[in-house]
Amino acid sequence: MAVSFKWVVTAGVVTGLVLASLSERGAEPDRPAVVPKRLEIPALDLSAPLMRLGLTRDGEVELPPFERPEAAGWFTGSAVPGDPGASVIIGHVDTKTEPAVFYRLHRLRKGDLVKVVRSDGKVARYRVDAVERVPKERFPAKRVYTGDGLRLITCGGVFDRRSREYRDNVIVYASAAR
Repeated sequence: MAVSFKWVVTAGVVTGLVLASLSERGAEPDRPAVVPKRLEIPALDLSAPLMRLGLTRDGEVELPPFERPEAAGWFTGSAVPGDPGASVIIGHVDTKTEPAVFYRLHRLRKGDLVKVVRSDGKVARYRVDAVERVPKERFPAKRVYTGDGLRLITCGGVFDRRSREYRDNVIVYASAAR
């Protein structure tokens, strides 16, 4: 089912504040020459195109459009996968009518491989460290947007029919594969 993103909006505002505090100029970073193009997760038999996601006028992190349930989005305010820093990829769990790209994200386990194909032909490889489900009102923005590694984010947990949104976020933390 489609969700209202009241808590994602809150997380987006917190994220904007965290990113602004980490930036010397407080401005969104310049667009990188290299960008992630495709996400591959063999354990889930997932191969998905990646789009760029920036910030809305309100300073919230954009979300992929529901019209493209097969796509995930890389937040351009985060590191390019394979480069130092936290790289953030966001995808929907479902739409009103069908499962979306991260429908099975919660099934990942420690040690699973995640690959990100970049526009320069390189493939950034990561191993899952942890998968956590957290209430949206306690979204760990600092942990997600700082440090090194890959973060995959979607909605999860119980769907609250009254508010028409999931109560939690599922977050995958992954480190560069050695």
